Amino acid sequence: MTTASDQTPRQAWLSVLATADAAQLQGLWRESGFTPEFDWLRAPEVGAVMTRARMGGTGAPFNLGEMTVTRCALTLSDGTVGHGYVQGRDKVKAETVALIDALMQGSRAHILDEIILVPLRKARHARKRVRAEKAAATKVDFFTLVRGED
Repeated sequence: MTTASDQTPRQAWLSVLATADAAQLQGLWRESGFTPEFDWLRAPEVGAVMTRARMGGTGAPFNLGEMTVTRCALTLSDGTVGHGYVQGRDKVKAETVALIDALMQGSRAHILDEIILVPLRKARHARKRVRAEKAAATKVDFFTLVRGED
């Protein structure tokens, strides 16, 4: 399993973008004011990918089922290529991810990181914390009670 420390910076920002709430991502993108010129290498298209899992996280891999994804690829006027792969059927989100991916590879990466990725990382962390708190609330501590006649 890949951990956050094993990821390249590009893998990390693509992960944040792909898992972001679509409405929040679109709002941050609009507020950024970036409107780069681009050409499609692959217009947004919806398809399916096979997802794999492991029993208990460590067993032999098996095909879990198909998942719907939307993907696209574009190139900016300077030749930088951006890719967008998102779960579901959201062509607008895939396009936005691809645009941000392409811009993050250029000189404006620090600006985009500050105004788009930092808020998305905070929201992601908050979602994980809420999920962990819900799981912790259902945790049951079992202990063994030894009874015997002495």
